[in-house]
Amino acid sequence: MLDKTKRGWWKSAVFYQIYPKSFQDTDGDGIGDIPGIISRLDYLEKLGIDGIWLSPVYDSPQADNGYDISDYEAIWPPFGSMADMERLIAEAKKRGISIIMDLVLNHSSDEHLWFKQALRGRNAPCHDYYIWRDGGPDTPPNDLRATFGGPAWEYVPALGQWYFHQFAVKQPDLNWANPELRRALYHMIRFWVDKGVEGFRLDVIDNIGKEPDNRITARGPKLHEYIRELSREAFREEGLVTVGEAWSADVEEAGSYSDPDGRELSMVFQFEHNFVDCAPGGDKWDLAPLDLPKLKRCVERWQKGLYGRGWNSLFWDNHDLPRIVSRWGDDSRYRVESAKMLAAALHGLQGTPYIYQGEEIGMTNIRLPIGEYEDIETRNLYRERMAQGRAEADVMASIYARSRDNARTPMQWDGGPNAGFTAGTPWFAVNPNYTDINAEAALDDPESIFYFYQRLIALRKTHPVFRDGDFTLLDPENEQVFAYTRETGDERLLVVCNFTGETVSWRIPPDFEGGQPLIANYPAQAKGTLRPYECFMLRRGGRR
Repeated sequence: MLDKTKRGWWKSAVFYQIYPKSFQDTDGDGIGDIPGIISRLDYLEKLGIDGIWLSPVYDSPQADNGYDISDYEAIWPPFGSMADMERLIAEAKKRGISIIMDLVLNHSSDEHLWFKQALRGRNAPCHDYYIWRDGGPDTPPNDLRATFGGPAWEYVPALGQWYFHQFAVKQPDLNWANPELRRALYHMIRFWVDKGVEGFRLDVIDNIGKEPDNRITARGPKLHEYIRELSREAFREEGLVTVGEAWSADVEEAGSYSDPDGRELSMVFQFEHNFVDCAPGGDKWDLAPLDLPKLKRCVERWQKGLYGRGWNSLFWDNHDLPRIVSRWGDDSRYRVESAKMLAAALHGLQGTPYIYQGEEIGMTNIRLPIGEYEDIETRNLYRERMAQGRAEADVMASIYARSRDNARTPMQWDGGPNAGFTAGTPWFAVNPNYTDINAEAALDDPESIFYFYQRLIALRKTHPVFRDGDFTLLDPENEQVFAYTRETGDERLLVVCNFTGETVSWRIPPDFEGGQPLIANYPAQAKGTLRPYECFMLRRGGRR
């Protein structure tokens, strides 16, 4: 068990993200809840994880599935009570599992008390907690667009002012230039630290320094000043882990965030690799085949750029991304092999891995009629592109591939009704393949994806090379194979992954011939070839 009082304990940890609404329901209302998470802690302990990143459980009108918070110090009633939350923290801790809360510090719900007070008048309490600009009803301050579609400004006739929102209309942006707002947020964070929370994931943290008048929505000039103050005032304990979601971060910026000398954050989620299968000049909805050499160069840039300076977060999936086995693997014929391969490719790298719920059993994307999608971004995308005259088949193909709802289908626990998620009517569609893909079946199969993840997690705790080794990319222009080494003075590791459903030629480097096999997704290694989606890791001692 990791000693979590030590600074940097998270460098040897593996985290598991739970999207509470879709994890486990216990009261039959069709919505996952905190008692449901408690009921599955033994499952997570068996997997071997060290912490749970918990997507928001705060009180919320659910305009953006909980990322619109109306009370930071209360639990959304369908999820349970504060007593349930306290019991989750305690029960997880008994199993050596930390709770990492999701913090939304860039915006609140428009139903938060602060915003309700702000609407009372220009001189009302909390008015300056938000970003307002004067103007008439037909003249927004500028033409900035919101991430979820439409303008980023909303007019309030009673005030004769516009408020800024980078996301949904019901998510007004907080004004970090106001020191009173910042102090209120720090006080709220200490509320959770006092309850035993051991870390925080910071939603779109690179947006808090926005300057909308200058059309700056991310990486504003005061961003690092704000984060350093946040760290100093709210994240005082050495053992707290903090990971910032930073869509705009490049390697240099991520190094500034996560350099221990800077006293900002433990690490950031960066998303450069998330665009290697997007059409040039397009966005995430504009599909293109995976460019493996481009992915490898991206990984190399981050592995080398942060080595000895900052720290990487490692992830393929989360609540905002499609299922990786459907995206870069094969979710039909070679689902098991490709899911294991993708896990090995990621977990061999330097950084802290994050497993998204269901990834460890190979859950896949889902296809639904447009009327059955819940995600606000997906619904807005459909309306906007259809209004542009796009072909519906093309719009739906993008949604099938990239909708955030792919990750939000209920967790598939068993082959019974509703995949064992609920005894009621699920809030969102259950993937029909749950009768074949479920945790119960995975636990009964010693060669399942679950046990492959379990072995990877154990390896990361056994061999320091996973934490400390430097990175060397092999065969960088190979369009089928991703191979790399990790090396310290005492250990060398070779990771080899075939990213295709074809048998390809590839020979082990001579200095790894006869190396110790650590893990593989086929029972015996072939000579000179890699089978469809084959992966393996070999270990040798010392440097050449």
